[in-house]
Amino acid sequence: MKSSIVILAAGLGTRMKSSTPKVLQKICGKSMILHILEKAFALSDDVSVVLSHQKERIEKEIATFFPQTKFIEQDLVRFPGTAGALKDYKAQNERVLILCGDMPLIELQSLKALLELKSDLALAVFEAKDAKSYGRVVLEKGEVQKIVELKDADEKEKMIKTCNAGVYMVNAKLLSELLPLIDNENKAKEYYLTDIIKLARAKNTHIKPLFVDEEEFMGVNDKIELSVAENLMQDKIKKFWQKEGVILHNPSSIFISLDVKFIGECEVYENVRIEGKSVIESSIIKSSSVIEDSKISFSSIGPLAHLRPKCELKNTHIGNFVECKNAKLNGVKAGHLSYLGDCEIEEGTNIGCGTITCNYDGVKKHKTIIGKNVFVGSDTQFIAPVCIEDEVIIAAGSSVSENVPKGSLFINRAQSKILKDYFYKKFQ
Repeated sequence: MKSSIVILAAGLGTRMKSSTPKVLQKICGKSMILHILEKAFALSDDVSVVLSHQKERIEKEIATFFPQTKFIEQDLVRFPGTAGALKDYKAQNERVLILCGDMPLIELQSLKALLELKSDLALAVFEAKDAKSYGRVVLEKGEVQKIVELKDADEKEKMIKTCNAGVYMVNAKLLSELLPLIDNENKAKEYYLTDIIKLARAKNTHIKPLFVDEEEFMGVNDKIELSVAENLMQDKIKKFWQKEGVILHNPSSIFISLDVKFIGECEVYENVRIEGKSVIESSIIKSSSVIEDSKISFSSIGPLAHLRPKCELKNTHIGNFVECKNAKLNGVKAGHLSYLGDCEIEEGTNIGCGTITCNYDGVKKHKTIIGKNVFVGSDTQFIAPVCIEDEVIIAAGSSVSENVPKGSLFINRAQSKILKDYFYKKFQ
């Protein structure tokens, strides 16, 4: 049975205390709403997002990755609340899955299980360790009788540990019938979607609960919960790759973005951060290195190395305090203290300590090309654009601002001077 999905993301998110909308806060390198949309489009081709606060900014982010998304604007002044969000919603399919935009940890199998329940109305519930501000779910004979918001709960209802996860599956026709009947006669003067339970019960609708994991369905409302959610997702990511054969030393200190891929047997040491869509193949990433949107194959990186975006390294060793950016290195050794930006360097080449590719002239970026079996002495500057052909020696302390032909020695130093006894004259 085909389903439509609507994601509620119109809230102000004031507890996040940020100029960035709550649903655009990042977890493991990706905005919260994108985590949810990825699951939604795996289940349906009719996906809508309800927005209001910073609507244009959120739309732009979503459209970049999921251009097929439909958008609805909620009138928060006249129709606040979760039911108010659905006032103008029209589903294309027989069933509707209603999600929240601040639940990035939800797994696909849980949503599938909710959709597969044979009922016109079902909701996700969990047994809370600390019920906090969650709506309480009253159950009887395996069916939902009502949901009570904390603001409206009496002392007995506040003791209930079964809580509403805020995710619903409802027959589209039933939803369209019940939404106009929801009022705002409550302490918050909001239109609660939870009132649909009471209205459905009045129509003798059987309402089924699906018990889910509290951590998976946690809402992220502030910076503390943001960090908790990211740690939970990091734990899942790292356990997945460990099962795939990746060795992680002190995994709790390592950060791996969701879109990172490992191929073959890789090894990652403590305090490493790997971001974006980096691909690591049969390589070792040593302590305290940072990898951003780069491809690394059969190489050793670090410790204390930094690969900025668009690097491609193969059969290469990058040592401590080496920074690369938009660099293609094949069979290269750069042991320490160098900057290699906007460059291509071929196999057998050794980069001496303190080497810099001077790629930026203040207006444009320029490329340095270095061939095979080149020996670059320490403290060398390549003033790009420049091309160094194969089998060249660059003498230490050189500033290279011209192309160097194959087999040459390039040396560029100022003439030395020695003033005898100058120390004694200056400090007599």
